[in-house]
Amino acid sequence: MAATLNPYLSGNFAPVQTELTVDELPVLGELPPELNGMFVRNGPNPQFPPLGRYHWFDGDGMLHGVHIQNGKASYRNRYIRTGGFEQERQAGRALFGGLLEPSQAGFKNVANTALVWHCGAKQFPHESKRLLALWEGGAPHAIDLPSLDTIGSHTFNDKLTSPVTAHPKVDPVTGEMMFFGYFLAQPPYVKYSVVSPTGELVQTVPIDLPVGVMMHDFAITEHYTIFMDLPLTFRLERLQRGEPAFAFERDRPSRFGILPRHGDPQAIRWFEASSCYVFHTLNAYEAGDDIVLIACRMGSTSILGASPGSHEGDNRQIESDVPLLYQWRFNLKTGTVQEQTLDDRPCEFPRINEQYLGRQTRYGYAGKSAPTEMPKFDGLLKVDLDHQSVQVHSFGRGRYGGEGVFVPRPGSTVEDDGWLMTFVHDEAQDTSELVIVSTQSMTDEAIARISIPQRVPYGFHGTWVSFLHC
Repeated sequence: MAATLNPYLSGNFAPVQTELTVDELPVLGELPPELNGMFVRNGPNPQFPPLGRYHWFDGDGMLHGVHIQNGKASYRNRYIRTGGFEQERQAGRALFGGLLEPSQAGFKNVANTALVWHCGAKQFPHESKRLLALWEGGAPHAIDLPSLDTIGSHTFNDKLTSPVTAHPKVDPVTGEMMFFGYFLAQPPYVKYSVVSPTGELVQTVPIDLPVGVMMHDFAITEHYTIFMDLPLTFRLERLQRGEPAFAFERDRPSRFGILPRHGDPQAIRWFEASSCYVFHTLNAYEAGDDIVLIACRMGSTSILGASPGSHEGDNRQIESDVPLLYQWRFNLKTGTVQEQTLDDRPCEFPRINEQYLGRQTRYGYAGKSAPTEMPKFDGLLKVDLDHQSVQVHSFGRGRYGGEGVFVPRPGSTVEDDGWLMTFVHDEAQDTSELVIVSTQSMTDEAIARISIPQRVPYGFHGTWVSFLHC
């Protein structure tokens, strides 16, 4: 009987091996003349056949970038050349294991998950502005623009003492960047850090948890930082019994810790809520005595303990794994928690206009989950949080995309004045495009579709770097 092909190594999840540079791309429609910058998306792309069982999170990081200027577009893609990548390239084969099957060589920092552009504040010099490629198990890697060449591991002048989350938060007003790093096997299970607008790591404090957990994301408000102690735990005793070290503990409540941004760790306040898991937050803000958090919430997750289709027939598990847009309100005076589902459409990879990060926003955006076994998006959602309404942009039949990155129109002060950008793959044609959608006319056709000269595999998170302001 033939071996089952790993679905994360086939179709448009399969890697591409060629690094291209193409100076002028065909454009269907018209590129907004105000756009001057680069869209860059990160994702897993193993350079060699993996050892053992392969999980989507394991692949070497590859950046796909589209530079837009003067109504024209160019493309390049580059591997992120981490230490582990270079070791394997020299050996000519895979040396490291993955999440589902570690090897004796351990894990490598694949830098494959997300990107953050820390522009700081405008009065600071160019040297303080940097693009970082992120993977939550280690240090970030600095990337040169527009070449996408890897500069090297970035440790904040050797002050870094923890891994760095894939989702740092940059305050659009102060220019500070906040991040955390988690440890699975020993306390302190979390360290929290603040980086100044000039790029200096100025604060790192421990956050006490009872056990190691997978903490993928967090949130900030104008004055607070919010941590999520959720019941996807890591326990060595399970591993010693021959069981997976990660497990979702359904009977364990979710805990949310709220800490003043520059506060002593003893000042953190913990709030309990119903058991759940969150990969990605949309935003958080302060409303009187309340701290409001909005995120894509699942009742549980099997992402680290099972492959697609393993819960077939278990409707409760399948429904519990579906992410929905959700809101929590934590009252700092009474200690009470209110929580509710905001919309019943499955969605993930939520984004906002990040010029409003940590402040109350009217609009949020997310990928519309397709009714497929594999994690795909068949459209984009624009959510009006004030009026509880949703607009949908569909990619079309047999076309699947990724995270919609919000790009604000330069100079505009209107929150939803801008565009969403994402790579879209046409499975019938096996071709890829960068699609640009106006956020003020979401239900219309894309205003521009840029043909990419090779297939862009499904990936994770992206960013837009404006060359007008940074």
